[in-house]
Amino acid sequence: MTRLVIIIILAFPLFFIAQTNSNDEDYTNNNVLRYDDFNYKPNIKTIQFNEISWEYATPLISLDGNEQLELSFDDIDGDVKQYSITFVHCNADWTPSDLMISEYLNGFFELNILNFSFASNTFQKYTHYSIIFPDLRTQQNTQFTKSGNYIMYVSDSDKNIILSRRFMVFDNKVSISATLRQNIGGADQFQKQHLDFTITSSNYLLNNPYKDVKLMITQNNRWDNAVTDIKPTFMNGNQLTYSLDDASTFNGGNEFRFFDVRSMRFLTEKVSEIYKDEQLKNHAVLYPDPIRNSKPYLYYNDFNGNFLIKNRETQGNQDLESDYVYVDFFLPYPKPESKGNFYILGKLTDWRMNSKSKLIYNFKKMGYEKTLYLKQGFYNYIYVLGNDSQKSGDETITEGNFWDTENDYCIYVYHRKFGTYYDQLIGCKKINSLKR
Repeated sequence: MTRLVIIIILAFPLFFIAQTNSNDEDYTNNNVLRYDDFNYKPNIKTIQFNEISWEYATPLISLDGNEQLELSFDDIDGDVKQYSITFVHCNADWTPSDLMISEYLNGFFELNILNFSFASNTFQKYTHYSIIFPDLRTQQNTQFTKSGNYIMYVSDSDKNIILSRRFMVFDNKVSISATLRQNIGGADQFQKQHLDFTITSSNYLLNNPYKDVKLMITQNNRWDNAVTDIKPTFMNGNQLTYSLDDASTFNGGNEFRFFDVRSMRFLTEKVSEIYKDEQLKNHAVLYPDPIRNSKPYLYYNDFNGNFLIKNRETQGNQDLESDYVYVDFFLPYPKPESKGNFYILGKLTDWRMNSKSKLIYNFKKMGYEKTLYLKQGFYNYIYVLGNDSQKSGDETITEGNFWDTENDYCIYVYHRKFGTYYDQLIGCKKINSLKR
């Protein structure tokens, strides 16, 4: 009995860290499920997870609709492994709900990833895996029966966790109208963007919205700066109005930086050098990235932190014939920053501030540098400053802060109905800062 108590006490801190520690460098057990987007293995690369209609779409599907999600990733071990995916229903705050798996899933509780192919004509060998779900046409039929937040995690045949990804299943029971505007007055007037919105529940009863309704707002699908603690400003019958609340005010930031490594033969705008090392691995050296906080705002089309996989030297399957390349980043900076560490943020680093995305200061070059091993393509990214005192990364020091920057927002509305023990996702609204 004493031994059992000791084991439980020792195991608890690991689980606690897995859920609360924002600094991945302090994370010690890579086989404990984290309830967010996380890559547990260094051999797993280029994870893509989206609603199937568009490769940049948010992983969001309706409860009774026909939408599907697609997961794909590369294993640079280049062999064949048995991977499977499992689902966990979560509360609005991304903690696991009290629902049993049979209460939110019909059909198979675990799906095997059967679709895989080997890389072709590349120096880096890898195996490309993909799966689409829910898919009623296959024998691996599964169907979600509850709306809300979900974690999808991949494990191997030894039950080691490989990766985890968030997605949402919504059941539209309320309507949301939203407007995005420049912040009014003060020093932030030309720097920040503010969301005003109204939730209308014509045919759905919200008895105690101050207690039972929870909101989440994301900017460009980032989770580090997601907003959750918002209460209604006004209540009028079946309408909840949210306005004049600083919680729904975001930094405008700047358009994302970009680089193009779709070709290993020709230099592009942001690439200063291309070469192969002794092992015939590709290398691309980017031009130094200037600090943009004192430069004027310049609009250009970007992917809001996403990337596109493509090899311009082939017309074949881009997922299988795009090679990998070491990309060298350099951020000139006169001396090491004392307020925290700089990180490369975007889908290329899973939107995470950790050792994989952390830049290291080079005293000889007087700047921060980092090398990432990435698949050929076109990439968006920004530099952010992170420290232990805040959850979100601060992009304003390196990128500047402009209210007219193009950004994507999504408002999620959750409700815990009286007598139930899970949070439903009863509405969502997407809004773009430039599309009125």
